[in-house]
Amino acid sequence: MLRDGLSGLSTSHASGASSGVSWGRRPIEVLVVDQVPLFREGLGQRINGHPQLNLAGSTGSAQAAIRLADRARPDVLVVDAVLDPAAHLTGLLTALDQGLTALMLIREPYRTPRFVAAMRAAGVHGLVQRAALADHLIEAIRRTYADRRYLDPALGPLLDRADPAASADPRVPRRRPLSNREYEVLQLVADGLGNQAIADSMFVSVETVRSHIKSMLRKLEARDRAHAVAIGFRLGLLASSAELSIPVARRGRSVSNQVP
Repeated sequence: MLRDGLSGLSTSHASGASSGVSWGRRPIEVLVVDQVPLFREGLGQRINGHPQLNLAGSTGSAQAAIRLADRARPDVLVVDAVLDPAAHLTGLLTALDQGLTALMLIREPYRTPRFVAAMRAAGVHGLVQRAALADHLIEAIRRTYADRRYLDPALGPLLDRADPAASADPRVPRRRPLSNREYEVLQLVADGLGNQAIADSMFVSVETVRSHIKSMLRKLEARDRAHAVAIGFRLGLLASSAELSIPVARRGRSVSNQVP
């Protein structure tokens, strides 16, 4: 499946007029979140090769994606379903930025009626097969941004077969997304900091920290702080190391910032 997706990256990109969508002068900023560096780089090159798109950044971890989205302020989030199977990352970022649209890349294990229906119900704006050719991926990005609603025609039959009376996909817990502050607290808890140290780090009172922790535990349905950290790792919100790259300038520059 990865080979199919990368082979499509060598084809010529579709013209902006092919879909009949009207575009402004400012390029659409795209953030790519995918575990495979070669896939990210290939898709990033195709994005920068399109006259209406620009790569705002790319990363292989959900934790880094949250930090990067805060800095780069993308218009479209392109995320691999493997990194966001519960749509928690998507929910967090779109809650923080109401203008952000999210396009999810669906791999074969997640290509089921229940998962597709659950992602639509969770508020994911667009769904496309990760193995699609590059022209298709670029068009999916453009359509998701323009219409705030896109479904790969190849996935349409799955949605048609979804049972509306069936319960949601068990891999998609119905949790409310964390706020930016709650996520920051979760990171600091995972780093082993106590309430006072967290308060000092965030320049807030200990009571405010306790309030954030209480809300965080409720949203994650966690028993305690340790359980919340475990859930954070399971959802991909926490990682032992974060790797991300941020283009310093527009296309044509090979220089990038490496942020630990």
